[in-house]
Amino acid sequence: MTSANIVRVTVAATAIFAITAVLGVAVDAARPVAVVVAVVMFVFGAVGMLAAVVIAAGRSRTDVIGIGGLFFLAGSAPPAVRRILVGCLAAQVAVAVATAIARPYSSAAFGVLAPVGGLAACGIWAARHGRFGPRK
Repeated sequence: MTSANIVRVTVAATAIFAITAVLGVAVDAARPVAVVVAVVMFVFGAVGMLAAVVIAAGRSRTDVIGIGGLFFLAGSAPPAVRRILVGCLAAQVAVAVATAIARPYSSAAFGVLAPVGGLAACGIWAARHGRFGPRK
């Protein structure tokens, strides 16, 4: 997947999650959709994080890859990409926490699973396209 595609998919997934999570809090009929979106983001995120670690492990023979650079794009991504991907992750966390607080002890709590998708997007981007220092 290209760098631009990773960014586009992440932005779209964040928007879909935010819309469905807020609708799930406001409209009872939308709750099942919000749960499905959050769980799908979690599952794809878990698989994506595993893929990012495997790809990064392959690169670690020649590059020094740290967790901050891999999953939070610290020093490994251009500022524009970092701003968008980490911003999407922050937005996912904010929406998840806000909707879980708005409807405690309800299906809105599933929303806290969704940010795993944003974290995985950062990891996959960095594992494939990130710039890391050379191993000495």
